[in-house]
Amino acid sequence: MRYPSGDRMTSDERRAGASLAAVLALRMLGLFLILPVFAEHARHIPGGGSKALIGLAMGAYGLTQAVFQIPFGIASDRWGRKRVIVIGLILFAIGSAIAALAGDIWMVVLGRVVQGVGAISAAVTALAADLTREQHRTKVMAMIGASIGLAFAASLIGAPALYAVVGMAGIFWLTAILAIGAIGLVLYVVPAAPRIQAGPKVPLREVLLDAQLLRLNFGIFSLHLIQIAMFVVMPGLLISTGNLPLTQHWQVYLGTMLASLVPMVPAVIYADKRARLKPVFLIAIALLIVAEAGSFMGRGDFIVIVAMMWVFFVAFNILEASLPSLVSRVAPARAKGAALGVYSTCQALGLFTGGTVGGLLADRFGVGGVFVFGALIAALWLLVAASMRLPPRVLSREPAVPNRRLSL
Repeated sequence: MRYPSGDRMTSDERRAGASLAAVLALRMLGLFLILPVFAEHARHIPGGGSKALIGLAMGAYGLTQAVFQIPFGIASDRWGRKRVIVIGLILFAIGSAIAALAGDIWMVVLGRVVQGVGAISAAVTALAADLTREQHRTKVMAMIGASIGLAFAASLIGAPALYAVVGMAGIFWLTAILAIGAIGLVLYVVPAAPRIQAGPKVPLREVLLDAQLLRLNFGIFSLHLIQIAMFVVMPGLLISTGNLPLTQHWQVYLGTMLASLVPMVPAVIYADKRARLKPVFLIAIALLIVAEAGSFMGRGDFIVIVAMMWVFFVAFNILEASLPSLVSRVAPARAKGAALGVYSTCQALGLFTGGTVGGLLADRFGVGGVFVFGALIAALWLLVAASMRLPPRVLSREPAVPNRRLSL
């Protein structure tokens, strides 16, 4: 394959990034759509009077995702990325159908558990790494991360209106349809996956104990811990400081998220083109500290809170794009899926820990305690990341793999 002048992304690389971003976005939209409306809906079904069960129904998929990310990542290394992604999407569609047919909250919990078993994030990011050269990988990961953020924003905007028209069962059926649509993208749009490399298997312990991967796994754990802990208290802050009704919070979230792309996109391009990924990475972690410390100091001022949310999203989007790209570069070639499975598990554990610890800190120390905790975690991460060593930049010149549409 002849690469374009100026070493630009090839059409296959652009198609891989866009289609895989769409696959994860469709799946995540299906998960996010219930979040703004399920708590109200659950009050009208058997068992829905328990807040604990409501929380379990909303978060059960996260626990099973954490459990199954590593097995799915390892399976993708051994049996092929596309095959594992399709199996995961089928499981997700089955879970959605179970939830759509549920007559009580326990069946909804079961459906969400099955949804989470289809843990395809590691396989999707590993496939994205397989299909792109190193100098463009961070941009592709940024496309995937941005698509998930936009899916979250779309769910905040559209879920209430959608619920009014089709109800909760309709939303779950829609998530099943979205999963089936994502299968079509994998089979017919995503470029064919490279052949699995022959050779001895890489022991999982080598992936788990690699010092550079440990730094990156701690990073994704910290990033999502800070995110969820922050948003445990953020809705209450927007109400108390800005007198902003809950139904209008999406305007702040969407506005700050979109505005954060303005500095984020050039930062990612600069890091790739100039081989300055580590300095940009460390600056983004420092911005997390600024966002948390600024939120603590300005927690009584609506404008400061919104400004610090923008700073947070700038840092978050840069780091969300950089981390999986770095994992794919550091991981052994024959254990890329396993490494990204461990990474995705740490991400899910960060979500769980952030929600749990954030709630406990808010109860005991108030809003300020949550922000101080977030700043301390970010500062610890900065210390850990400062000593990381990036692999040498490799500009692949291997021939492109032919695009055979139905190849799994």
